[in-house]
Amino acid sequence: MARVWQHPYLNIFKHFKVEEWKRSTKAGDVTTFMDKTLKGTVYRISGSVPASNYLQLPKTSTQSLGLTGHYLYILFKPMPTKYFVVHLDVATEDSQVVRISFSNLFKEFKSTATWLQFPFICGAAKGSIYESTAKASKRDLVGLAPSNVRWTCLMLDLHYILSLYLNRNYSHLKSVKLCANLLVKNLFTSDLLFDPAVTFSEAQQAKLVLRGISPMPRELAFPVPKGENWHDLYDYIWFPSDGAKMPFDSIQKGTLSAAADARIQTDPVSQRPKEVTLSKPVRDRVSLIQQITSPKEVPHQSPVLTKNLPKVHLSISEPLSATRSRDQNCQKEGLRAKSDSCLLISPVDDGGVHVYARKNEDVTIHAISVNSVGSDENAYTKVTGPKLISTKNSVHCTSLLPDPILKLKKVIGFGGYSTRWALWAANGAVVVYPCHALIIAVALDSGRQRFFAGHTDKVAALAFNGNNTLLASAQAGQLSVMRLWDFLTGRCLSMFKTGMHSVSCLSLSYNGSILCGTGKDGHGKTVVIVWNTVEVTHGGEVVMLAKAHTDVDIQTLKIAFFDDTRMVSCGRDNVRLWRVRSGALRSCPVNLGEYRSLEFTDLDFEAGHFTERELEDRTLFVCSRSGHVLEIDYKNVTVRNARRLLPAEFQHSHRREKQTFNSGPGIALNSICLSSSFCATASEDGYLRLWPLDFSEVFLEAEHDNPVISVRISPDNLKVLCTTSTGNVGCLDIQSRDYSTVMRSHLETVLAFSVERFQNQLVTVSQDNTIRVWNLETMQQLYEFTASDELPCAVAFHPSQQIFACGFDTGVVRTISLAAAKLLEEHKQHRGSITGLTFSPDGNFMYSSCSQGTLALYNCAVQKSHIIRVLANVVSPDAAHSPDALSVSGDGHFLAFVGPSEYIVTLMDAHSLDELLRVDVSILDLDSTSLDTAVRLCFSPLPLSHLLVLTSSHKVLVLNSKTGRLIRTVSHVHKQSCSSLALSPDARYLLTAGDRVIKVWDYGMRFDINSQVFIGHSEPIQQVKFTPNQKQVISIGDAIFLWDFLGAFMEESCTDEVPSFSSSRIDASPEAIPFTEASPEKVADFIPGANDVPRQLVPRPTVVSPLCLDLSSIHRIVHQDTLSESEEEEEADLKSNSEGSVKKGAVPAALAVEGASHNEEPLVMKSEVIQPCSQPPGHAVNECRKETQEFEPQNNVRPDCYRHFTPRFKTSAPSKVLTSPLGGNEGLKLKAIIGYNGNGRRNMVWNPDTGFFAYSCGCVLIVEDLHSGAQQHWLGHPEEISTVAVSHDARVLASASGQGCGVSRCQIRIWNTQSGACQKTLFHHETQVQAMAYSRDDRLLVTLGDYVDRVIALWNAQTYELMSSTRFSEPVHEVAFSPLSVGHLVCVGRAAITFWLTDQQGADISLKVHRVPVPDVIGQVELTSLCYGAGCLLYSGTNTGQVCAWDTETNRCFITWEADEGEIGVLQCHGNRLVSGSNTKRVRLWSVAAVQELRVQGSSARSSSVLLEQEMTLDGTIVSATFDDCMDMGIVGTTAGTLWYINWADNTSIRLISGHKDKVSEVAFNPDESHCATCGEDGSVRVWSLASLELVVQFQVLNQSCLCLAWSPVHMSIGRAESQRVVAGYSDGTIRVFSISRTEMELKMHPHSVAVTALGYSADGEIILSGSKDGLMAISSPRTGITIRILTDHRSSPISVINCTRKQHAELGVDGGDLWLAASADRRVSVWVSDWMKDKCELLDWLSFPAPTGPEVPNPLPPSLAAFCPWDKSTIVYVGFGLQKEILFYSLQQKKVVAKIPLPYFATSLSLSPIASIVAVGFSERVLRLIDQAAKTEQDFAGHDDAVCLCRFTPSGKRLFTTSYNEILVWEVQGR
Repeated sequence: MARVWQHPYLNIFKHFKVEEWKRSTKAGDVTTFMDKTLKGTVYRISGSVPASNYLQLPKTSTQSLGLTGHYLYILFKPMPTKYFVVHLDVATEDSQVVRISFSNLFKEFKSTATWLQFPFICGAAKGSIYESTAKASKRDLVGLAPSNVRWTCLMLDLHYILSLYLNRNYSHLKSVKLCANLLVKNLFTSDLLFDPAVTFSEAQQAKLVLRGISPMPRELAFPVPKGENWHDLYDYIWFPSDGAKMPFDSIQKGTLSAAADARIQTDPVSQRPKEVTLSKPVRDRVSLIQQITSPKEVPHQSPVLTKNLPKVHLSISEPLSATRSRDQNCQKEGLRAKSDSCLLISPVDDGGVHVYARKNEDVTIHAISVNSVGSDENAYTKVTGPKLISTKNSVHCTSLLPDPILKLKKVIGFGGYSTRWALWAANGAVVVYPCHALIIAVALDSGRQRFFAGHTDKVAALAFNGNNTLLASAQAGQLSVMRLWDFLTGRCLSMFKTGMHSVSCLSLSYNGSILCGTGKDGHGKTVVIVWNTVEVTHGGEVVMLAKAHTDVDIQTLKIAFFDDTRMVSCGRDNVRLWRVRSGALRSCPVNLGEYRSLEFTDLDFEAGHFTERELEDRTLFVCSRSGHVLEIDYKNVTVRNARRLLPAEFQHSHRREKQTFNSGPGIALNSICLSSSFCATASEDGYLRLWPLDFSEVFLEAEHDNPVISVRISPDNLKVLCTTSTGNVGCLDIQSRDYSTVMRSHLETVLAFSVERFQNQLVTVSQDNTIRVWNLETMQQLYEFTASDELPCAVAFHPSQQIFACGFDTGVVRTISLAAAKLLEEHKQHRGSITGLTFSPDGNFMYSSCSQGTLALYNCAVQKSHIIRVLANVVSPDAAHSPDALSVSGDGHFLAFVGPSEYIVTLMDAHSLDELLRVDVSILDLDSTSLDTAVRLCFSPLPLSHLLVLTSSHKVLVLNSKTGRLIRTVSHVHKQSCSSLALSPDARYLLTAGDRVIKVWDYGMRFDINSQVFIGHSEPIQQVKFTPNQKQVISIGDAIFLWDFLGAFMEESCTDEVPSFSSSRIDASPEAIPFTEASPEKVADFIPGANDVPRQLVPRPTVVSPLCLDLSSIHRIVHQDTLSESEEEEEADLKSNSEGSVKKGAVPAALAVEGASHNEEPLVMKSEVIQPCSQPPGHAVNECRKETQEFEPQNNVRPDCYRHFTPRFKTSAPSKVLTSPLGGNEGLKLKAIIGYNGNGRRNMVWNPDTGFFAYSCGCVLIVEDLHSGAQQHWLGHPEEISTVAVSHDARVLASASGQGCGVSRCQIRIWNTQSGACQKTLFHHETQVQAMAYSRDDRLLVTLGDYVDRVIALWNAQTYELMSSTRFSEPVHEVAFSPLSVGHLVCVGRAAITFWLTDQQGADISLKVHRVPVPDVIGQVELTSLCYGAGCLLYSGTNTGQVCAWDTETNRCFITWEADEGEIGVLQCHGNRLVSGSNTKRVRLWSVAAVQELRVQGSSARSSSVLLEQEMTLDGTIVSATFDDCMDMGIVGTTAGTLWYINWADNTSIRLISGHKDKVSEVAFNPDESHCATCGEDGSVRVWSLASLELVVQFQVLNQSCLCLAWSPVHMSIGRAESQRVVAGYSDGTIRVFSISRTEMELKMHPHSVAVTALGYSADGEIILSGSKDGLMAISSPRTGITIRILTDHRSSPISVINCTRKQHAELGVDGGDLWLAASADRRVSVWVSDWMKDKCELLDWLSFPAPTGPEVPNPLPPSLAAFCPWDKSTIVYVGFGLQKEILFYSLQQKKVVAKIPLPYFATSLSLSPIASIVAVGFSERVLRLIDQAAKTEQDFAGHDDAVCLCRFTPSGKRLFTTSYNEILVWEVQGR
């Protein structure tokens, strides 16, 4: 009935009355006007940002249009030279919402499970220039609409779109969103097919209605003048359309009329179709999913003539494991049919394969499979077999045989989503674990693997029933799907949706009848679901029994083995018991007493059977990260006993003693498992330990390099299984005490591999920075190399030696010998990431290429390989070609690669790199309408002379490698992308990888079906190749897959039948790999690697050269035992440890036993009205806090919102002693501070009436005059200021900071804004102050603590005495006073808002509190911001981007809207205008005039919408904002350290205050002292005017840190303005020269392979000296960019300083004009004399300074700093880590230290005044010291928030610049 009222069509705009805007909404510039062409009113939607200018139906996203029409017609016209976007939300029959978007902004088609994006190609007027050029152009067609774009009638077949692209069934249209820029007349839906060019009379005469075509309704038709043709005036587009249009899957005008191409959706069985042929794209799609045979379109071949189509009854698909058993039956039945073709279809839950036969069209077949790639799986519970379709009178169809041609043999990998799950099966003979989307069962005796395939995303959890016959698995992702498997047969019994967005834990009952799971729902809330699975084994469905939402954290959930209706769970701060009763799932917490604040990680029941006890009389063991193990009486729900496991080093060597909970940190336990006789624990310290049940001692343990995540005891209690965080699965045999590794795996994506043919070895490189070598037979790891600072990205084995080469992202190529286990050679010819690396077939040459286009040729015929030739800019500079950018022909004569551009393939002589041939692949396809680019290439084996090139349009071009002629083209190789290409050694088979699948092709393309598709990877495949013997195929990506290739020796054959095999090629049938007890298979055992045993020695620190790799050989066997076997060994170990020596053997863990005690209940605000106790004004603050601390709950988890302040982490501590200057004799005066603390929250205030403007930077308050720019600096805070608040009369300012100066509480300072004096200092909050606010009458001040403190304090603003203090049970984010009602305030927090009323009687005050939760429609959100509006309105923002409006009279939320995509941290309202700021960097101005009317009138209000008036995007998250009363202008602060002036009237934003976001690295000055330059770790170089200290220009380099800087000297021959240059060094080893006058980068050099840490210009500016992190110094020319010389004297120690000056002393004994020095971190200083014109650079002196050793060595070490003394150029001043804290003056003439100045601390920065004997020294204790050497005086200055990392005097010596992290302090030097 829902469809009847919508028939024959529904006018959407008319039905929903768009013009009234009650059931629709608009935003931005949406207007109506009269269109001359259509002679009617249309809607115009325009604006520069489409997302901000739109028309939407229905009004809100929670509503639905509910339109069921088969077709959607859109009558619109794109605006000329503009972009537009249209979004359609449609619902499927399984209630899934899919967004369909089309736009001329999209360049290509993209699809996900819930979003389809189609490019729209705007057509031009017929006969126009654009129309003709667009057809012939090879460039991209998608783009701006042409100037003469026409009105368009777009028909979208919604049913067909969902069926074709997502294999889903269409239900209804949910919403429509039309975004700028376009004109729209109307939209309508219908089940009829309309032709807009046909009139009613024409349709009646031609009887088109009988053919399913109707004329367009008059109210929706476009007007056509007499004598004109409709198609000459307008465009008609129906989509999807057939044919090869470019770009693929684009919406564009077709060439045929609508009547000729109409889709008539009738029953295909009841019609007799005409000739039917399968198109090539359809065949490819069918081959990808089902391998169904179809006739092939080839010239001179008779088409298929189908007499009739049988009725097909398809049921739900069974898993692939069951299909193989039916293959033979299918073939036999097909033979009996004689002329029939046997089609095996693996049907699915939506009907499987749909065959539509239409006139003049191809047969379209859509199939969905359980294992189809990229498809969303529908829930099903019943499984039946496949069906046969017989089509008579069909031609013979042939396919690639054997089918399947690949069979998965082994997979190297574990985890993917979690490394927690590894389970026992088959009574301890089999281990089951997930590997990304697969589930693997491996037999321990043989190593054979069995696979459970079907999941389309990573497996998140596993669970077995009691006898290991039923396996449950859940996959990750928002559409989490659960599967139940028959473990013995490998058959999937059921698949169903979990109803959760992510599953974290599963548990099956012992008999398998109950399944329980926990995870998170769409709002991030914990959910627990219980299912009934008893009917699954009999073909029944899974039924949900109960479901519960909870706020508690759940880490582990288990079903009690003695009662299927009872469960237990544990998590952070809780252990709970669950029970299903009467269809409800309820829980009760265990009273944990003093242990309630622990983080519990795992639990297990006491094992064994006790006849004298009840079944439920069991002990539950729960472990925690603090080392506690609680024994809980399950029956009585009490803690029976508590133990804490402590490391052995906390025990005394001569005795054991019971330790307390405060004795030291416990062993962080991740997992626990119990048997009837012992207990096993897995801990964070890498130990697997076995304990007796009383935990009295450790009787067996195994140590690992990384944390052990889980532990499982085998059913026979003889083995223990464990997993580690690094992806290892291990097994400990208790009887033999042997440890074996079941599986090792890479932690990240595997990038490349290579196979060594003689030793049968495989080498892989991964994003986890490791290089691993595997045995190809056993798949066991042999070697592992680690490159901590580099990423290996390409690898190649030498063809005849046990040597492989590896390329890294730094451009380095290293060759490593496996036989000698050492690094052989290292080549540094490249500057970019290595994209190609290969050897010639004879091994005499090696080739490498990088992402910067460089190609290198090496001679490997000699023992020591060397470079032969390097060519620059010849290879396409694209890292996407990695790792197969280079290919060498089989005879070794030719080298091919993509380059120099992506359109060109170049062939070179492989011995000399002489260019032989270039092929432009972009012009080879004459029918293509876009330029093609080359992606991958490879040579064919001999004797073929073919070169295969894979293009961006997913084609394989076969070229003649000698002439470049195109031989043939293979189209549509993959649907979306292709990442690898390889030919078999016999040149008969082709491998391609893409779309997470592998395709095997017949290279000759001789069959109707030339390819087979294989799935299994859950991530993109990086590389696929044949092994040299062609017996196997290896593919890598998320894991390493080894496939058996079954077609190596297969003869060519044809067949009349289609092989019956499912779309998935992973054989999971039990017959394939049997290893159960019933049918054991005898396979030779392999010898595990030696490193399968965990490490046996205590690790010691090692010093490794940066140029070497960390090599750890798996074959290196150490014959020491790792397990403690007796008390004697333990005592010996303890004795040895107490004597300070390290002995072999394991160290037993200690434990402490404490009884459980009960603590008082925490004070939690539970009721609606709370009367918190108040303290009288005279009551001591400490006493008040002391009383409340007894009830504090330990819930110190930071909320999920950026609004909460977190201080920046600092390693420095403020100095306790300062040498203060005498009054009036200060040597320095703080003039200005450059920067704003973007880490603060609401730390900027501005009063528009008085002009008072203040903000914080570090620990300093800055009060600035906005007119003159003059600053006042209020010092006194010891730590970073978190927030500030100003009174309404702007006379008092309150600022808050953290603890400091020996005080254990936060500091709140009260300032007089007129005098700048601190009137009062308050101490109350313990950690940080989150927010502060003054009442409207300025009589009260409220302060709010952070998520740890959680205290709200009320102060008398006249006397600043504490009036009341209350502690919350949950964090609160913001607080504000009501501007209307005295004594009313409100605060917001987690999912609730709290209204407070203060009642003051004399000196006493009481508070009344009303807590109101947010509406359920909003969900469990964090309320992060609030502000009062006009009248009785209150607005609050959430961390999900919503704004809620509250009525303060009724304390209710009456309206909410989505104001942003991110968290709203700032709100401010005046009148009817509201400003919101969020972490999306946007500031938005809203018109909220309708909100007040809604509050009063409700649904009868005239308007019910808020309007987004304006928005601006700034440079960071919004953290503070203040606007005037008119909301026309204001100041906004961001996390980027910028304060912006915002003017809504002019729509402008101006930087008021700007600073570095990260640490400032260097400050440099130009010679005339007019400007200075700063650089920072944020990658920016900023130039400031020294007069105004305003930013002049900024140079930004993305993804790099700028670590050093130097300003060029003035050239006499060039004008000063032209010679202003700055050189900067970056973390990637590059040096960039910037021209200040032209504001551009002049030169980029790359003299270093690691970070540049020091820079300097020569005295004449003709040479740049640079030092790097590896100690190398480069001498480069800024004119040519050439590196002239490399100095290695400081190798392996970072260069910290380079200082240059002119040599003025001839008595130094050497010639040269420049004198310069370099200091390195190893306390060495080298002094050089240079004459650059003569290419002379000589070492003059070498200084080494000793350092103490011992426990007092600071970490990190202070820097080594040196400089030439300005007042004595022959003296060097040095400071650094040494025997004494002092400054040393070293004379180059006397060769000795001539003076010393003692210091209180080790210095972190140093600067010498150029005009006087003054030294400035900075310390990590946040102190700046000024030393006058002549007057022998010292002065200390505070004001820095962190270590003073930089001091720099200006050239005139009148100013001193100091930096502390990202703040820059400018001091004036007094009396100079």
